[in-house]
This record gives sequence, C-alpha cells and structure tokens, in this order.
Amino acid sequence: MATAPSALEINRFLDQAVRLAAANVDAGGGPFGALVVTSDGRIHEGVNHVTRDNDPTAHAEVVAIRAAAAASANFDLSGSVLYASCEPCPLCLAAALWARVDRVYFAADRHAAAAAGFDDALFYEYFEGTQPDLMPVRHTAVPASGVPFVAWRDNPDRVEY
Repeated sequence: MATAPSALEINRFLDQAVRLAAANVDAGGGPFGALVVTSDGRIHEGVNHVTRDNDPTAHAEVVAIRAAAAASANFDLSGSVLYASCEPCPLCLAAALWARVDRVYFAADRHAAAAAGFDDALFYEYFEGTQPDLMPVRHTAVPASGVPFVAWRDNPDRVEY
C-alpha cells in the first residue's frame, strides 16, 4: 500500500473534485466529481455522466477509474487514491475495490446527497440484508453452469485479475 497523502494533498484534490462536480452541474450533469491519482502522480478526472450518456453506471468515480485504467493500460490501479466530491455509493465502492484503489477520500457525505435528492440509503439497506425484496437475486444452476470456469482454468493465456 502506498504512503498516505498529506492533509494538504487531500484537501487540494478534494477541492478539485468539488470544483469538477459544480462545473458538471453548470454543464447539465449531476453534482458529482472525482479524481483518481495514480501511483505515478497522474490525475484522472471523472464527472457524473448518467443522464448525458443514459448510463446508470457512469458515476463520477467510475468514470475516473475508467479514465485511469485506460490511460495506464492496466485494470489494476494499486497505489492509486480516489478523491470524490461526495461519499461513494455502493457501486462506486465496489468499482474502487475491483480496481484495487488503495484509499478513498470524500468531501460531502451520503446525507448531504440525500438532502439534494440523491438518496441511496435503500441500496445500503439492501446490501446490509434488511431490504432483500428490493431486487430478488436467486441462484439457479443449469447443467452448463461451470463450463465458463473450466474454460478459464484451462486457458493458458488468461490474464489473472
């Protein structure tokens, strides 16, 4: 794990993420901005493109992670830090985990987002197991369920992730 950034760096990057979010609102987008600072010091920006792209996964943090991975030609962003204008939702946290981001810092919290109309409390409750009927997910095995995993294990050219 990389060395933690200084308080000055954290504040500077969070301020930049907040400015990105505000500018995105002015451009017709959602009020979210994010930066991924990779281990080599490069800064990769992202803003919320959900309504612009009709993509429910185009959250600022995901857009920044995608930009960092594309620029570094690597899906593993170990050593990187994610700075977000607002507390990352479960989708964004999962994306940061899959990208192997080392740390996450955020400015506003989920309660401030909820007050502005972006309430994801139900999602947190779902993942805590208190709202299972929100979206039922059921395991249904079929005879070929394991075939893709056998193909993966048998592929000598696979790239582990």
